[in-house]
Amino acid sequence: MGKKAPPPYPLHPVLLVDDELHTLASFDIALRSHGINNTIRCQDSREVAGILDHQPVEIILLDLMMPHISGDDILKDVSQRFPDLPVIIVTGVNEVGTAVRCIQQGAFDYVLKPVEIERLLPSIRRALEIRQLRRENSRLASSFFEKDPVRPEVFSEIITGNDTMKALFRYCEAIAEGRQPVLITGETGVGKESIARAIHDLSGRAGEYVTINVAGLDDQIFADTLFGHAKGAFTGADRNRSGLVEKAAGGSLFLDEIGDLSEASQVKLLRFLEEREYYPLGSDQISHSDARVIVATHRNLEQQLQKGLFRTDLFYRLRTHRIQVPPLRERKDDIPALLDFFLTQAAAEFKKEKPRCPDPLIPLLADYDFPGNVRELRALAFDAMSHQRGTTLSMAFFHKEISVTTPSRNAPAKGFAQKSWAAGLDRLPTLKDADQELITEALRRSSNNQRAAALLLGITPQALNQRLKRQV
Repeated sequence: MGKKAPPPYPLHPVLLVDDELHTLASFDIALRSHGINNTIRCQDSREVAGILDHQPVEIILLDLMMPHISGDDILKDVSQRFPDLPVIIVTGVNEVGTAVRCIQQGAFDYVLKPVEIERLLPSIRRALEIRQLRRENSRLASSFFEKDPVRPEVFSEIITGNDTMKALFRYCEAIAEGRQPVLITGETGVGKESIARAIHDLSGRAGEYVTINVAGLDDQIFADTLFGHAKGAFTGADRNRSGLVEKAAGGSLFLDEIGDLSEASQVKLLRFLEEREYYPLGSDQISHSDARVIVATHRNLEQQLQKGLFRTDLFYRLRTHRIQVPPLRERKDDIPALLDFFLTQAAAEFKKEKPRCPDPLIPLLADYDFPGNVRELRALAFDAMSHQRGTTLSMAFFHKEISVTTPSRNAPAKGFAQKSWAAGLDRLPTLKDADQELITEALRRSSNNQRAAALLLGITPQALNQRLKRQV
């Protein structure tokens, strides 16, 4: 089976306007050799207006000195009718005054002939990035007052009714069609990979969604895995092998745990992000890719920067779009729906009837910090179902797991003396006052559910009821 043709890039073509055929051909070949394969050649300047009326165009490369209609006149017309369309002047006119006039009329850049591709390519890429960012900003502005995502079905695997999460979904929709990298941060277990997958699904990209966890990969394995190798590149390389970058062509490449990447591998990733090109190991033939790179980490990259463990240039290249997924303790209103969802899954897996959730369970879970986040809640639900025998979930199981097996993140670490909360008080309350305060706080945390409040206080509901009667 032959190698599949790369998808068109950019989505809308680059319009090449020059009256010399050999110049158009050389531009086209140079751009295609660097991955820009969607172009339109125009030798007759009189055809430009018609092309723009019937065909969306991403960028125009425009000569100034042409018969019929000059580049100056085309630039004026484009600036008036399509003010967001970047025009790069490519001309042999080496006059400062002409260059200044073109920039004042709206030209994005001014490049002199004979053109060096190393000078032209950065300008084209910068124009493409700015064009895409403007589209994303426009989508963000139009969705600013919307409460729900436009395509909620894409996020169906992420169970939430939380407003912060819905705002995050709308941001994903706004940036999904872009080509810039996306940095997803958040604690372990919050669902970063689910967000990455949703971005890919929203993008409309025809290529595959390819994932890899880069934690623990040394530099050679990282390069081989991403970029592949040529036959004979190292001992055992008995044939050419393509990497994940090629597999993700026209799609998305998700790199998890990017904060654990070695410095040498960070350099290779940075070059790929900036140039969109790479060399397979042992090969001197350059390859190109339009794969969208999405990365995730549970680490604090700002702290990694300060420690010298993460490159500053790579960090700012990655954070063009940054998504911070909130921990479960910041969206505890999602706990009931998440628990119900996981119990349904677990019941199906264990072939059991889904049990009833006792009233005090949700307040108990809401009072817990969930250091493992959504993943921990899922594990608790499945573990509970594996032990389930009756028609109602066992409160004793959850109470034991939360208080003993999986301590709260606020619990002191092992090996450290536990300091009493009372040691910080200037004046000790009376036992009666302390009793009242603890009962009031337990009722607040349990939304006035006395059974749940009694569980939090470690007493029976009857004992709590007696104390409440004495307070009246």
